[in-house]
Amino acid sequence: MSILNADLHCHSVVSDGTLTPEALAARAAANGVHLWSLTDHDEIGGQHRAAAAAREHGMRYLTGTEISVTFAQETVHIVGLGFDADDAGMRRGLQATRDGRGERAREIAAGLAQAGIADAYEGALRYVGNPELISRTHFARFLVETGTCKDTGEVFRRFLVEGKPGFVPHRWAALKDAVQWITDAGGLAVIAHPARYRFTANEEYALFTEFKAHGGRGVEVVTGSHTTAESVRYAETAREFGLAASRGSDFHSPDESHTDLGRLPHLPGALTPVWELLADRIL
Repeated sequence: MSILNADLHCHSVVSDGTLTPEALAARAAANGVHLWSLTDHDEIGGQHRAAAAAREHGMRYLTGTEISVTFAQETVHIVGLGFDADDAGMRRGLQATRDGRGERAREIAAGLAQAGIADAYEGALRYVGNPELISRTHFARFLVETGTCKDTGEVFRRFLVEGKPGFVPHRWAALKDAVQWITDAGGLAVIAHPARYRFTANEEYALFTEFKAHGGRGVEVVTGSHTTAESVRYAETAREFGLAASRGSDFHSPDESHTDLGRLPHLPGALTPVWELLADRIL
């Protein structure tokens, strides 16, 4: 089961991706994906479309989302898999998480205006499929379009990270709440791309300890932003904390993502894949 081509982390136009759920499904199937999940940020509005498209292309499907939480003053992403996409509690929680994005976006635009970049809010909106989910990625695409930066990575480095003109912190959901929304809806919570967080060793240990105490059951071991060494490291973390292992590209766009859908290394051996724990939730 560890060699199954599962891609359980990607984004569509419903959040900050550039492809529709249908186009993502077609791309995943063309790349040999057998088990797929669409995990838009703080949103499950594309789930029924994604599941239908997966069936059309002969893939199995797990419902998915990626919830932003604040932990130790850092934004951490928790992927939810295999939940009921019509669960009222999940929908209420995600709506509350989305509500702060609009105000934050206007503050980002104000900071960019002070740096000499005008009309950034209106520019970013041109890239937004869902205005409730306007994000730094949409501002980055606007700044690339205007020639301010050569790519989105440069935008983040120059304007959108802490200490730069367009950085605006946001307090997201609590870790406990996000895990509870997922588990109460029948799903499994996964810590996404753990190598990306700027935690000390003690802070990371606290994250995994609290996550498991709240009912979290998985961690992304193989993901688009992990090096081979990082995958090995978090395979060991999964074993240490008794967590299942997940695999996902974190694909956003053919022009921006370093790793395409389904083009990931297999999970290391001696791990329990998350899909084994979700066998009865696979569509």
